[in-house]
Amino acid sequence: MAKLKSEDRRNKILEVLSDSTVPISGSTLAERFGVSRQVIVTDIAILRAKRSDIMATNNGYIMMHSDTRRRIFKVRHEDNETRDELMSIVNLGGKILDVFIEHRVYGTIRAPLDLSSKRDVDNFMHDLTSGVSTPLKNVTFGYHYHTIEARSEIILDEIGEMLKEKGYLIEVLESTKVYSPKSYGSV
Repeated sequence: MAKLKSEDRRNKILEVLSDSTVPISGSTLAERFGVSRQVIVTDIAILRAKRSDIMATNNGYIMMHSDTRRRIFKVRHEDNETRDELMSIVNLGGKILDVFIEHRVYGTIRAPLDLSSKRDVDNFMHDLTSGVSTPLKNVTFGYHYHTIEARSEIILDEIGEMLKEKGYLIEVLESTKVYSPKSYGSV
């Protein structure tokens, strides 16, 4: 790519970040625009001074398109603890976007949930317990993942602490490690 003027490059950086739902590293941006990583760091600092929706993460830069945050929790529990797990998350202000497993042969198997209230959880539990199927987690001996959305990092931290206290939490993952949130729209 031909070298761009500073302002043009910053506008292009904004376009790239706007189109992405995963963090983009400074090195990747530097390579893409033919400049040093330090130039990108300076560009991002200038852009962030003008707008607060660009976030620096340990995996790169991402543009926050809404007031919500997302985190993936790897959990494990018994079938009779499913309702408690889900209700505990929504009671703290979390929205459970999905459930997925990592199968050694089939790869990622995902099901959307979109649970954010007691009613949602009640309906889901009714469907789950009255059907002929078992929970997706049973394919992987109870191990599964949830993508949780909340209004703040503080709420996500509280959800993580609660899951840990209840013995459900295995680990907290970066969203880029397991899935691409692209399927959910903007992050």
